[in-house]
Amino acid sequence: MARTADELRSAFLGYFEDRGHRVVKSSPLVPQNDPTLLFANAGMNQFKDVFLGREKRDYTRAASSQKCVRAGGKHNDLENVGTTARHHTFFEMLGNFSFGDYFKEEAIDFAWEFLTRDLALPPSRLLVTVFEGQEGIPRDAEAHRFWTAHVAEDRILELGMKDNFWAMGETGPSGPCSEVHYYQGDDLPCPDEARGGACAGVECECDRWLEVWNLVFMQYDRDEEGRYNPLPAPCVDTGMGLERVAAVVQGKLSNYDTDLFTPLLAAAGRRAGRAYGVDPEADTSLRVIADHLRAMTFLIADGVLPGNEGRGYVLRKIMRRAMRHGKKLGIEGPFLGELTGAVVDRMKAPFPELASHAETVARIVGVEEDRFGTTLRQAFAIFEDIAAKIPEGGVVPGAEAFRLYDTYGLPLDFTEELAADRGLTVDGPGFETELQAQQERARQASRMGAIKGDPVYMALAEEAGRTEFTGHDSLALDESRILAVLRDGALVSRLDAGEEGQIVLDRTPFYAMAGGQVGDRGVLASDGSAAEVQDTTAPLPGLTAHHVRVTHGGFERGMIVRAEVDRERRGGAMRHHTGTHLLHAALREILGPHVKQAGSLVAPDRLRFDFSHYAPVSPREQRHIENRVNAEILKGTGVETRVMGREDALAYGALAFFGDKYGEEVRVVEVPGFSKEFCGGTHVHHTGDIGLFLLTSEQGISAGTRRVEALAGEAAVQRAQADQGILEELEQSAKVDRRELVDEYARLRDQLKASERELQGLKVKLATAPSSREDQVEVGDTLVWTPRFDGLDRKAHAEVVDEFRNRHRDRPFALLSSSISNGGVHVIAALSPGLAAETKAGEILKRLGLRGGGRPDFAQGGGVAPGDVDDLRRRAATTLREILEATTNA
Repeated sequence: MARTADELRSAFLGYFEDRGHRVVKSSPLVPQNDPTLLFANAGMNQFKDVFLGREKRDYTRAASSQKCVRAGGKHNDLENVGTTARHHTFFEMLGNFSFGDYFKEEAIDFAWEFLTRDLALPPSRLLVTVFEGQEGIPRDAEAHRFWTAHVAEDRILELGMKDNFWAMGETGPSGPCSEVHYYQGDDLPCPDEARGGACAGVECECDRWLEVWNLVFMQYDRDEEGRYNPLPAPCVDTGMGLERVAAVVQGKLSNYDTDLFTPLLAAAGRRAGRAYGVDPEADTSLRVIADHLRAMTFLIADGVLPGNEGRGYVLRKIMRRAMRHGKKLGIEGPFLGELTGAVVDRMKAPFPELASHAETVARIVGVEEDRFGTTLRQAFAIFEDIAAKIPEGGVVPGAEAFRLYDTYGLPLDFTEELAADRGLTVDGPGFETELQAQQERARQASRMGAIKGDPVYMALAEEAGRTEFTGHDSLALDESRILAVLRDGALVSRLDAGEEGQIVLDRTPFYAMAGGQVGDRGVLASDGSAAEVQDTTAPLPGLTAHHVRVTHGGFERGMIVRAEVDRERRGGAMRHHTGTHLLHAALREILGPHVKQAGSLVAPDRLRFDFSHYAPVSPREQRHIENRVNAEILKGTGVETRVMGREDALAYGALAFFGDKYGEEVRVVEVPGFSKEFCGGTHVHHTGDIGLFLLTSEQGISAGTRRVEALAGEAAVQRAQADQGILEELEQSAKVDRRELVDEYARLRDQLKASERELQGLKVKLATAPSSREDQVEVGDTLVWTPRFDGLDRKAHAEVVDEFRNRHRDRPFALLSSSISNGGVHVIAALSPGLAAETKAGEILKRLGLRGGGRPDFAQGGGVAPGDVDDLRRRAATTLREILEATTNA
């Protein structure tokens, strides 16, 4: 009988494989082709299009153990992780699925047999729930009847929509569900009983009854009017958390006591010098670290990098929460990077991809730990600014505490400790209000809606079939039949000369925009009719729309046309597409296997490639990458393509990209010995056909994501020739050989800097020369100075003011000095030490409506236009006089 978590996983998958289910590998944590999800959070995610009827596979039964993360959007309960027995950020979901195959009776029989026979759970400890019916939806009498074959009537409960009904979104597939609960015993505490009430059994929030398996029966399609219409092919989607069932089988009351977590808790405890199970507060921190280590290791291995938005932001919050708990345990310095190895060791058997990414994961976590140290110092400084404005005994506003948490990762209890040290408290309810508002915004932004195509095209695909693509082998097709003609999104009988619309063909050599490659252009022609194809898109997978402008005659459904692609434009796209594959392989070879495509553009005249990487790509690395690509081009290697099963392609080593959607059969494009990728795009036949490859730019586009742009073929040659022309002009202008241009530039730069320093020195001397100045007046015994300078930079301006302060250090003075330089104005306010004890230099700037700040005796700022400087000087003289008079009267 299965006892370890690994044995449980194998037993589950083996059980369903023996019953005709295809065992499907877990999809990556970054969902494929589903922007509504931050992370894969259920086993059904990778089958979503199958359930919706948008995709057909060569099997109707499946089983999987899906990697999941729930730490953002509507699952934003991160602070509960570590404090309860069962909350996790990363977990595995065991699931079996039926796509119009078996339904309720078989699903219930499978669940009962696996739990009671294969896992040997006592039937007396199991209770099931079914849907009681609500809101016009009938009770699930079928499920109730099928369960009676296994359990007594008094062990079948009927519950409502909240507990026993599931919907994919506001519209789309939905249906009743049936849950299996396991009884853990009355000796576990129940909050309701502690308050004098009674335990509500399976509906209670306590742990006496534990839900172990949820069977969802998709039998309805909810329409826009809220009606639940029967689905023609009902489906089954089940989910059982591996961590939960492991705890049950291993006789543990907490998931953290199972063999999935004990090695991680031990490793974290050794690093902290704290044994798990001794101190409840320390145990919470160790559980947080163990859980978050799993999440960060799997997320980074799947291509997610810490950042300031989206998935990267969630990962960063997870990492920083673990870092904070490390500090609570007394761990000094970085520690998480080294502990990720414990996750790899524990999980690499079922997930071998972890081993190949282990070094990269540790390095990225270490970089983030160093970055967090800097961020914490910033957070402390901001807290000091906030606290300085609150009187002793006051309250730090909840909005400010939330800002420290949300922006800088400073948790509420950390802020409360800082506040207590200064005799302050924190508005906890206000913090919770801000947190709940953010969670609601995240829920609204991440609602999982049903993905639906344009109904016109969906109906067309059902009626007329899909478009066969012939453009891999030929750029022209003599006979193709028009399946449909559309204008403004609606089917029409005909498009005539001068009109624009879309034409759908049964076969086409035109490549529809996909995988970053732009759509083809060209012409469609028939006797007396012609149309320019201005773009090609795929409104549905396998259905191609040619966006046309009719130039002669007309086109209507059923016509036979000749289709011909613009060869020059396609050729440029092919060179850049194969160049993109070579670039990706070179990036992974030189920067590391953590590099994963995050987006691309393949155009006839350029390419753009976004990828995950945690640091800028240095000029030296760029040259290595460019040279590596050109070395492959010079080899002239044949580019090979083959169609194979998706799992076979992955086993073959081909790279798949998380933003793309793949069917059961995929096309693999290979440059032998260098690159293998899933790709349906168009490519050159030999790498030598690319000609030349040039990197033209590199930049960061978000935290953890870099972008490079490059040119291939004729575009690269034109760029090289343009650069050659620039070099020749520079040679002629500088009158030196190009090999000496860099040295000549450095010499001229140093010469210019020396001249600028000399000029600034002369300006300072002129500005500080003793003279009778109209900008100096006496107010009592205080010297007031309001000068204006032209051409002094900030440093020189400060030197002039410092010289004045030194010259008058034995008497009271107050000044406001302005310097106009490079189109801007730099302002300095300064006071003698005695006056600085009465008022502050920064207050002078504020009273004059300027920005800036500094020390009590010296402040710098700006906020005035060059044309308003003389008016500022007049106002400054008046303001300084008022300040001095007020000080004297006081």
